[in-house]
Amino acid sequence: MNFEKLQRFFWICAGTPVEIIDKYPTEHAKFLGIGATIFFTALFAGLSGGYALYFVFSGSPAAWFASLLFGILWGLAIFNIDRYIVSSIKKTSKGVKQLYQASPRLVLAILIAVVIARPLELKIFDKEIHDKLKERYLTDQKAQIMKVQESFKEKYALEMSQIAKYQAEYDELSKETGRLREELKSEVFGTRTGTTSGVVGYGPYAKNKEAVVQGKEARLAYLSRELALLQDFLNRQKGAEGINNQMMLTDELLDKKASRAGFADRNWALGALSHATSDVSRSSANAITFITLLFVAFECAPLIVKLLSDAGPSDVDLQETESRIIAQLTNTTFLNRNRMVRQYRTLGFRAGRKYRHKTVGYRRMGR
Repeated sequence: MNFEKLQRFFWICAGTPVEIIDKYPTEHAKFLGIGATIFFTALFAGLSGGYALYFVFSGSPAAWFASLLFGILWGLAIFNIDRYIVSSIKKTSKGVKQLYQASPRLVLAILIAVVIARPLELKIFDKEIHDKLKERYLTDQKAQIMKVQESFKEKYALEMSQIAKYQAEYDELSKETGRLREELKSEVFGTRTGTTSGVVGYGPYAKNKEAVVQGKEARLAYLSRELALLQDFLNRQKGAEGINNQMMLTDELLDKKASRAGFADRNWALGALSHATSDVSRSSANAITFITLLFVAFECAPLIVKLLSDAGPSDVDLQETESRIIAQLTNTTFLNRNRMVRQYRTLGFRAGRKYRHKTVGYRRMGR
């Protein structure tokens, strides 16, 4: 009993009237398979759509409710589209005509398959996407820090060039001052060299060398003060413009940021995995392609089954019934009873019903 109810449910999903299917036992299994495929395709579509919307409202208290509601609506929409696609193909038509009728529906089926496969792929490759997002965020932050630093250098190029100039002079002068101190020491102690007299004591030569050393030291003190002022100015400007706050994210912060990534970022990461050149990424890309093709085959399965199957008794019965009804409704004979009944019953006027009975009475009397 339960199987019969389930079978009738899948017949309803197939899109063909249940009364017609029930008349031909040889058609039961075929429409059971078509209906079940349509139903499970819609079920996967609902799960995929709900999972996709969950990331849109991720972190919100209404995330579960919104994803559940959208999943149900999306699944019903896909169910209705698939049911219409399958039921609209007429098996009594010729093969080429059937293929022509099915061609736009095949394109639509492929599009639907790609749409419902994407969110599920995001869940399957969640770890790989997480690592890819961490790599991207780290690269983006490095680029941002470099951009800010380059902008700061351009803005304060004059001060930085002055610092570089003073620093070069300070370094050179420090070396020269150290050399002059050694010469002064040799002069005082009477050590004879190419630049000293060799006379022991604090004589005129020693006094001259000492004056030179003191002049060099005064210049060094001035350069040191200027460098300190310029460095202090640049440090204040870095603090004011947020340069000092620029720092690399730790692994913990990168994990948190990747975990909070939205659907767009995760979709980008999945696309990056599909087009990467490394062996691991190429393996993931092949898996993504196969999963998409699997959903395409799954979505197109009801349509392909309908196209490959022969025209059964239910198809012929349905075609003849439609042709007969269309012929009756399009008959333009004025005294045709079906036309008169349709016309006056639709309007609902008493005069119409009287006129109809009168007309039928004339026909029975042979007038």
